Amino acid sequence: MTNTGLPNWYQTNWQIIQQEIFRIRQSLETYIEDKPQEVIDDAISPTSALAQICSKFHLSAFARDILLLCVGMEIDPTFATLCAKANGNSDRNFPTLSLALAIFPQASFSVLSPQNPLQRWQLIEFAPGFSLTQTAIRIDKRILCYLLGEAAVDEQLLGIVTFPEPEPQTLPLPPSHAGICDRIIATWSQASRKLPLLQLCGSESTTKYQIVSNICDTLGFNLGIISAAVLPSLPHELHQLKRLWEREAILGNRLLLLDCDSISTADPVKTTAISLLIENLQTPAIISSLERLPTRQQTFVSFDVPPLSFHEQKTLWEIHLGTAANQLNGQLNKLVSQFNLTPATIKAACLQVTSSSDISLPFQPGLGGISCQLWNFCRTQARPRLDDLAQRINATSAWDDLVLPEAQRQVLSDIATHLQQRSKVYQDWGFAGKSSRGFGITSLFHGESGTGKTMAADVLAQQFCLDLYRIDLSAVVSKYIGETEKNLARIFDAAEAGGVILLFDEADALFGKRSEVKDSRDRHANVEVSYLLQRMEAYGGLAILTTNLKNALDTAFLRRIRFMVDFPFPAAQYRSQIWQRIFPPQTPIKGLDYQKLGQLQVAGGNIRNIAMNAAFIAADADEPVMMKHILLATQRDYLKLQRLLTKEEVKGWV
Repeated sequence: MTNTGLPNWYQTNWQIIQQEIFRIRQSLETYIEDKPQEVIDDAISPTSALAQICSKFHLSAFARDILLLCVGMEIDPTFATLCAKANGNSDRNFPTLSLALAIFPQASFSVLSPQNPLQRWQLIEFAPGFSLTQTAIRIDKRILCYLLGEAAVDEQLLGIVTFPEPEPQTLPLPPSHAGICDRIIATWSQASRKLPLLQLCGSESTTKYQIVSNICDTLGFNLGIISAAVLPSLPHELHQLKRLWEREAILGNRLLLLDCDSISTADPVKTTAISLLIENLQTPAIISSLERLPTRQQTFVSFDVPPLSFHEQKTLWEIHLGTAANQLNGQLNKLVSQFNLTPATIKAACLQVTSSSDISLPFQPGLGGISCQLWNFCRTQARPRLDDLAQRINATSAWDDLVLPEAQRQVLSDIATHLQQRSKVYQDWGFAGKSSRGFGITSLFHGESGTGKTMAADVLAQQFCLDLYRIDLSAVVSKYIGETEKNLARIFDAAEAGGVILLFDEADALFGKRSEVKDSRDRHANVEVSYLLQRMEAYGGLAILTTNLKNALDTAFLRRIRFMVDFPFPAAQYRSQIWQRIFPPQTPIKGLDYQKLGQLQVAGGNIRNIAMNAAFIAADADEPVMMKHILLATQRDYLKLQRLLTKEEVKGWV
């Protein structure tokens, strides 16, 4: 309500209500006494709640008096007796439309129409039974509270609509987001009558919320938020929700933010509910969604909300860190290059670390002056969104655990160098200005199972203190057209935020050769591959693809891979080295001949399984791990693999 801030507004408003109720009471008494009615239409203060109700809902003088008749029933104890006398029946001590038509001089049968504001906006309620004109009427509770100056929202909307309190904008929006606000404001300012429906498309919900909040501040709207996930599915319930919201929006000058970020366009129930709610909506509304939603709305304008640029993020970090930014020893570029965070997340990270006693405490030598607390806060931002789509691997392996030929280790070292120096090359040396794509460090690890592909990814994640996620293909690939791309989009978007390393295990199943198009299924598969190629090329982090079948991958895809590492089946000398490193220091061992153990024709993954099983066998016998335990574990592992243990493999130790 626009005038509640005036010190004497409540008192003045109450006086106006009392005066109007007195006038209605006079009309009742005049009718009871069978005297002629006089038309009294004194001007009402335009700042009063009654005047605002009449203006907002375009009430006629007759409709206004019906509303006041119902108000009188609620606040004046004499009205029930007067209504009984006017109705000529002591049991009918309530107002009706028939009574209103009889006692008010400006009566009109238009109030019987469902389109009359009293009924359309549900300003009054009808009791069940009798005819439309004879049934009892009463004022809606929300309307009564408004007329009496009570700042309340419709209790029927609670649980469905959220009414956030306005928050002061302490900082201006970043330029890219401020530009969207300006375009939206211009779009609505140019609208002749009804404001067009708007849609904000993007993966960052908090960013879109900040844009909407800024629009509300600029245009003077209050905000209401409805999550599409809680929309009713029955048409009559949706119609009632829509009407109640429109009424609330008119009363409170509210803008609706319809949150569809969790809704899939493949869900026909929810998409239908969304369409029914927004179709011909009479009040301002903005839809928030991951991508454009299909709608029957004719006037519909969409805006894509991009992530913050490198320089926008860096500026926010510097503002929120203040003088603490100097303690990062010039390593802020490294932080901004690794993580793609929203303004709200950057602010939260800075609030957390600036309260720490030592922001400059290094986490790893490779991270320079970035504190453990700050780095870990940033790296965990993707977890809530990624954990449902991929498996997070706790990285524990070190370079010493990795046994590979020197050529392969050098390529892995090159990958580490690109991770380490990306901020210097892309930002300080200007390579980011040459192109807007291709910043991702995409690597292909190919080789037989158990040759160390996953361990190599684990080593890189551990060195750079990054989360490692193995992509679960069963949770990504969908038989529904378009759903695989959406699942991948969620993975990549969340991965950008947390700077995670993505490990597409057995990538040939997902990134296989594009087929010749013979039917719609082939066409759909090729669309998925093309989308993957685009996202891999644009991804700002490290994506590692593992496969046993390099030749199964599309050559167009291979061209976009920066590094390829061949993980060979380990030769005997490397197998011996793996055996030397496989047992933890705490494990009791006795008489192990690593050169002879290297004779076993198994890869590193199998060596790990055999070593662990041998440890269990030895522990059960209360003995240190010896060659006999490893032999027994090997026999059991070979049986599982349907292999025979040859004489050459156990030569000299059996």
